[in-house]
Amino acid sequence: MSTTTPPRVPLDGRRIRAAVIGVGAIGRGSHLPALQELAAEGETEVVAAVDIDATAVRAFCADEGVPHAYTDLELMLAEQRPDLVTICTPPTLHREQSIAALRAGAWVWCEKPPVPTLADYAAVEAEEGAQGGPYSSIVFQHRFGSGTRHVRRLLAEQAFGRPLVVHCQTTWYRDAAYYAVPWRGRWQTEGGGPAMGHGIHQMDLMLDLLGPWSEVRAMAGRLVHDVETEDVSTALVRFESGALATVVNSVLSPDEVSRIRIDCERATVELTHLYGHSNADWRVTPAPGVPDDEAAGWRDFGADVPSSHLAQLRELVESMRAGRRPRSSGADGRTSLELVTALYKSAFTDATVRRGEIGPGDPYYTALHGGAPGWAPGTNTDAGTGTGRDTGGTGTVTGTGSGDAPDPARAEAPA
Repeated sequence: MSTTTPPRVPLDGRRIRAAVIGVGAIGRGSHLPALQELAAEGETEVVAAVDIDATAVRAFCADEGVPHAYTDLELMLAEQRPDLVTICTPPTLHREQSIAALRAGAWVWCEKPPVPTLADYAAVEAEEGAQGGPYSSIVFQHRFGSGTRHVRRLLAEQAFGRPLVVHCQTTWYRDAAYYAVPWRGRWQTEGGGPAMGHGIHQMDLMLDLLGPWSEVRAMAGRLVHDVETEDVSTALVRFESGALATVVNSVLSPDEVSRIRIDCERATVELTHLYGHSNADWRVTPAPGVPDDEAAGWRDFGADVPSSHLAQLRELVESMRAGRRPRSSGADGRTSLELVTALYKSAFTDATVRRGEIGPGDPYYTALHGGAPGWAPGTNTDAGTGTGRDTGGTGTVTGTGSGDAPDPARAEAPA
């Protein structure tokens, strides 16, 4: 980490000073409420907010009782010296903002997708503290909560037997108005299409439950929307355990659903929801011959703690106070980005991609389109990729939310 990092006051016995970067829908609708809930418990205080829109950030601070409004991130970091920075901006800004916060000695909680490329992720990792932080973690709130914790434990203990067949589905619907936001649908500003910006949540949860994958074979299409990225992808994934998975990521599906199903030797466990889940969204179906009392134990999820930004932030604050690396950071936070990158490489090269093969020197390490004809900006997008066409250019970043909500006028769906 940079040697310019100022000394920090220990976190024991005081509130964690937090700042929100980006006051769009995700900042106002998900990050701030989580911070405010922990503030009510004496854990945090929101000391500042930053946005390129001076009017918006002043209104945000006035409405929410945040004492300091800024349009300059570096100035805020120098003057307020927050312990925690939550980043709620478009993906193209995540790398530089995360690095600035880490160099100032602040921990980072960055909205997904983490950064546009594996090269960007490595650059952020390089700025983390060697021991005790600060660390940068990614918002993957579907990993957190009582349902995921319960199922993860049962899978780890092999109570269900070996995982065999997996389905991972993010089939959502986004219309032309959604893509009218200038930074959406473009590689440089959004990083990728639904595999990166929407389905990454379910894929991350799948990996969190099942462990390392070994290879992927994928296809992608641009079937409806006039964008640079794909609007649908499918993939076959093999896990190191031998389990086989099908993955579908779509923004073309009027009947919207998020779903993970894992068929094991002794049970099927299934999660069906949309933007977040509670205990009631999980279903466990025992195989014939499983004793009733054992199956009843599997179905007892305990007290209901829904997946949420709050559930993840609560664990992050505990990690900060303990000076330990949080979940969804470092190598653990990289897993889903690596799978998404491999999915794109496989789809655009028509080849099987193995985990670990994409590194420095690989074109997909620095751009998810990998320079592939028909997909890279400025190339012919008609041939073999659906009905879309190249629109040229890369657009400019004008929004401040990070991008899941079908309607930018309302609070962003906590996908």
